Amino acid sequence: MGLPRVAVIGCGNWGKNLVRNFAHLGALSTVCDADQKRLDYVAKEHKGIAVTSDYDSVLADPMVSAIVIATPSDTHFLLAEKALLAGKHVYVEKPLARDVKHAEKLDELATERNLVLMVGHLLLYHPAVNCLKDLIASGELGDLLFVRSDRMNFNNSRRDWSVLWDLAPHDISMMSYLLDCESPEVSRVGGWDTLGDGLVDVAYLDLTFPMGNRSIPGQVRNSWIDPQKLVRLTVNGTKKTAVLNDTQQEDKLALHSVTPEGRMVVEYPYYPTGEPLQLECEHFLQCILRGERPRTDANNAYHVVRVLSDVEKRLSARPRRVNAIATSR
Repeated sequence: MGLPRVAVIGCGNWGKNLVRNFAHLGALSTVCDADQKRLDYVAKEHKGIAVTSDYDSVLADPMVSAIVIATPSDTHFLLAEKALLAGKHVYVEKPLARDVKHAEKLDELATERNLVLMVGHLLLYHPAVNCLKDLIASGELGDLLFVRSDRMNFNNSRRDWSVLWDLAPHDISMMSYLLDCESPEVSRVGGWDTLGDGLVDVAYLDLTFPMGNRSIPGQVRNSWIDPQKLVRLTVNGTKKTAVLNDTQQEDKLALHSVTPEGRMVVEYPYYPTGEPLQLECEHFLQCILRGERPRTDANNAYHVVRVLSDVEKRLSARPRRVNAIATSR
């Protein structure tokens, strides 16, 4: 059996990376975008790939068996729903939807039709993240005490409702995956609309992760106004503290500990190389061929949407012009 033929919908800043990877894997059939300049670029860079601005024609093409959606997040639900109703397997960039009921409906549609529905929670395919997951499971860090994820950059596009919808899906999905906890709970949130344009651009989110008879506290910090990009995860344990700094090119994962004599020791565990996005694209194709449920399935995505929907209610989805913090315990 040959590879499934894939159509990528949306060829913007992130979509072009998906186009590149599926083309490299030999599965790309079609690219669909409303911007003719983007289509012209794809046609020039990827000879033999069909380009179109007509989404319905893509869904009607019997040669296309899978749809990859990389459009603004407020379009994800409708585009994914149409693709599933057309009998296509679907990969949706994060978040799956902006409404819990929409996320549930997409999962039901995929299950009813025996179709793969996968969400682009990229970090669950990151070799360093999976190495850290194994270290946590083996007890290398000891009992977990706290986990924090910082994700900050300078973003002029400001496309989503808030910085949390843009960045936090990465953090929530990764932390839940590492802790084997699908149902994190929101304990406190804070957000600022620093430019007064109605979008929260700096935010923090306090979570608790139930694990058996105890809960692990955690925090997510996101910013769109930080001139220095920071992508860092810290997991504190009773034995060691792991720091995964994805901003670095090398030695991304470090384990910090203190000897009985008080000397600080830093270890750099081995993990295999590999581009997370390519691994994620390969996983999608393999799930289609094998009829398997993906690692980042709709259930995984549902809890991310649930948490962010809760946060939006607390922050009031359309913040006022006044810079303020909204907290809730």
